[in-house]
This record gives sequence, structure tokens and C-alpha cells, in this order.
Amino acid sequence: MIDPKFIKEDIESIRRLLEIRGMIGAVDLDRLKTMNDERRSLVRKSDEAREKKNKVSKEIGQKKSRGENADDLMKQSQSFTEEIKRCTDRLAELEAEFTEMHLSVPNFLDASVPAGTSEQDNPVVRTWGEKPKFSFTPKPHYDLGTDLEILDFERGVKLAGTRFYVYRGLAARMERAIINLMLDLHTKEHGYTEVFGPFIVNDDSMTGTGQFPKFKDEYYRIERDGLSLIPTAEVPLTNLYRDEILDGADLPIKITMQSACFRREAGAAGRDTRGLIRVHQFQKVELVKFADPATSFDELESLTHDAEEVLQKLNLHYRVVLLCSADTSASSAKTYDIEVWMPGMDRYVEISSCSCFTDYQARRAKIRYRKGQGQKPEFVHTLNGSGLAAGRTLAAVMENYQTEQGEIAIPEALRKYMG
Repeated sequence: MIDPKFIKEDIESIRRLLEIRGMIGAVDLDRLKTMNDERRSLVRKSDEAREKKNKVSKEIGQKKSRGENADDLMKQSQSFTEEIKRCTDRLAELEAEFTEMHLSVPNFLDASVPAGTSEQDNPVVRTWGEKPKFSFTPKPHYDLGTDLEILDFERGVKLAGTRFYVYRGLAARMERAIINLMLDLHTKEHGYTEVFGPFIVNDDSMTGTGQFPKFKDEYYRIERDGLSLIPTAEVPLTNLYRDEILDGADLPIKITMQSACFRREAGAAGRDTRGLIRVHQFQKVELVKFADPATSFDELESLTHDAEEVLQKLNLHYRVVLLCSADTSASSAKTYDIEVWMPGMDRYVEISSCSCFTDYQARRAKIRYRKGQGQKPEFVHTLNGSGLAAGRTLAAVMENYQTEQGEIAIPEALRKYMG
């Protein structure tokens, strides 16, 4: 969440933020400001009534100790008690609505984020490698995988419904190899510590990283237990340090985790309905950092390069784009998307999204750090990115390494993992 001082002191800066993000009307700022003013007024009145009650209580005690009548003072004390209760009850009524609205205000964007209204306004920052050339028309991965009987979409639908799939043989082995390559690269060469955590989390965890409350309907929910399936390992990794104070000397903390991810893809009707690009369950290796605010955007650059190196190891052509204001997620201050070239689909496909959230998630999850002994704790900056989405990486390998005979050559970087 944003610093509440902006609601109190500079509501117009939030209004400008909503404009540049294309989110006008997403948050009722007038209502938010009114509620905040009323909350502050109620707290002040409650504190004043409590102070007066304490003063009267002392006077009552003094009168009673002298054997004097204190009925008038006791009536005053009762009126103060009633005033405190009225304020407390009204505060409780306001709090839930105010908190939900406060949590719905998006993060402030970094000055380097370009203004724009859609993904068409995302500038290309750099490219790597060359598009492969084929002496034949390359197939999309879903046709290639079906022909080789290593991708089984029909049985995926039978088992769970649309946008589910089954791997067989080479596809299953190759995705496992891709995940091992990623984890080895990030832990042995990039300095991340591997973590394995739950794929099911509580509401505090989903709120801490920004999935709840606004986007609650987009995720798979286990109502009976009040738990949710994770949409990304960003959720358990970031919330590892929820409600904690970190030692500033330990920053940056760099952790990685392989997990299954579960998404309803509620807003993706008609988009990428075939293949592995937009599915309800997939595997991913996530990269998460906790950084000093002074260096967090430098850490974003290095995190993005860490994700890119997976594609370089696999010799896959890609480009990096900087998301414009309207295309940047509500929680992020700055995001790079890495898009891999898919020759069978004849287009680029996002394979990683790398973001710096500044203190937006840390405020929600109450993650702070202390620069030195005796110093006041401050909110840490959080970052994350896919390093990479395993299913999309498999699809990219299949399309880029297919042969004229309809087979798939194994990239050099994966051979040691596949025997």
C-alpha cells in the first residue's frame, strides 16, 4: 500500500497517479479522503474524551477519599465513556471500508516509466540473439507436441477441464531439466538461496503481496479452510518475512523457489486458448529480493539480467520491454517484461515479468529493516521476477529447436540434465 501521508496531505498526487495509470474511477478518492478525515477526527475526539475521563476519575477518587458526594462527576465520567464508545464503534465501521480502499490505491510509478495507454506503448529496451531461420514452415508447439505425442491436451481437459494439459515422455523430462537448469544457475552463479514452501497460503499472505482484496476472484480458493492456491511463488517467498525486522547488513536477501502456480485466467477468454501459453496450472521458478531502498532499482536491473541469462544459456532470441504507465501492475513501481521469440506462433511471448515494488508490498506485509543498532526500522523494498516460467520455456525450446523431420533437438545446456 502507499504511504497514508499522501491520503492525508496530497490526495491530488494520487489523482494524477490514477490518470497516468489509466485507472480513473478505480478508487473513489473523495470518499477515501473523507473517511480518512473522519477517522482522524474520531481518534482525536476519543483521545480527548479519554483524557477528560481520566482527569474526572482522579477527582472522583479525591472526593470520595474526603467523604464528599461525587455524583455529578460520575455522570460526567459516564458521558465520556459513552463518547469513547461512540467513537470506537464508528471507527470500527469505517476501518474495513477504508482499509480495502487504501489497499486498492496503486503504487507510485518510478520517474523512468514511460506514459502510455496500452502494451503498444511499451518501448523495447534491448534484444538478444537472432530469430532462427528454417528451411520449412515451423509448427507451433501445440501441434508439434501433439504430433510427437508428448503434449496431451485432450486428457488434460478430461482430468480437469479446459486450459489443463498432460506431459508425456520427452516433454515431462525436458521441463524437469529446464527447472533444474534454472535453479542451478540462480543458486550457483547468481547467489540466490533455494527455498521450498507451501503452494497453499492464507489471506494475510495474499494481501501482503497485493493479490487480495481487489483481485480475490481471480485466484483459486479453498473456502472451507480460508486458504488459496498460489498464483506464483512470489506470495510465499515475499511473505517469509512478513511482520519481521531484517538486519540491514543482510540486504539484499535473494531467494528462489520452484513451484506450481494456479490462475483462473478469468480475463483471458479467447486468448491463447491452445497450447501452454495461458493455462490454469503451470510450473515456474521465481526470483525474489529484499533490498535497501537506495539500491532497489539497481537490484531490478540485475534481477532482470539473471532471468535473461536462462534464455541466453538456451540460445533463445528474446527482447526486453519496459512497461508503460497503463500496463504496469498496480503493485509495481517499474516492470520489465522479457519476451521470447516463438517461431511457430510467429510472435513474441512474455516469459518473465521483473518488477520493483518499492515499499508497496512491505507496507502491506509489515516487512522492515534496521540499518544499524538503535536506529528506527524502515520499510524494505521488495522485487521479484520469473526466472523463468517453465511451461513457456518448454514451448519456446520446442518451437526454436524443431527439425524438418518433426523432432526436437535438445539444447546443449539441457543435455547433462537429460542423460
